[in-house]
Amino acid sequence: MKKSKRYIEAAKLVDKTKLYDLDEATEIIKKTASAKFDETIEAHLKLGVDGRHADQQVRGAVVLPHGTGKTVKVLVFAKGDKVEQALAAGADYAGGEELVPKIQNEGWLDFDVVIATPDMMGVVGRLGRVLGPKGLMPNPKAGTVTPDVVKAIEDVKAGKIEYRLDKANIIHVPVGKASFTKEQIVGNYTALMEAVVKARPSSAKGQYLKSVTITTTMGPGIKLNPNRFTGQSSAE
Repeated sequence: MKKSKRYIEAAKLVDKTKLYDLDEATEIIKKTASAKFDETIEAHLKLGVDGRHADQQVRGAVVLPHGTGKTVKVLVFAKGDKVEQALAAGADYAGGEELVPKIQNEGWLDFDVVIATPDMMGVVGRLGRVLGPKGLMPNPKAGTVTPDVVKAIEDVKAGKIEYRLDKANIIHVPVGKASFTKEQIVGNYTALMEAVVKARPSSAKGQYLKSVTITTTMGPGIKLNPNRFTGQSSAE
């Protein structure tokens, strides 16, 4: 794939043979974000586990202290008073069975996160084929299946992100925007790394963090030193 002139210029700022500390990488990442829009800053973590085994799955959620910089639309599946509570707490949409045909038949997917009360999972389960492939299926580990819809909504709106392995055992998640300060990016990235390190399966052998990369939507990846994140409470 042909690289743009902007990408080539940005790539000159990155030493591909070096493993950077988070502070230095963050300074460079802000220089490489030269697109006309506010680029998303992403984390890509390759783990030394085999996600095909249930006991080596890595999945969870973390509230980024400085948010994601993105406005998140939330859909809540609930009954009775919980519907009103959800809307009052800031849910963009809330309801029950009547939402199923809208999603199933009309292809309505104007939301980023789905939260459900436990008594609604039978209904939500019917949407597995639609929501599952898009990573929208509510999950107890991610805190999106819960009787406390108010807290779940507040967490999501505050910057809660879900992380999980893809088929190549890599986690891809947003950790902010290029317009964030260096301190905000470092704070968010550190919170993510602490959560992922803490989620290490007991059955995982050998090196857990194989590679740790930070990048912008349109920029080159910057490799971080994975050893700086293991066995420590912060990135520094």
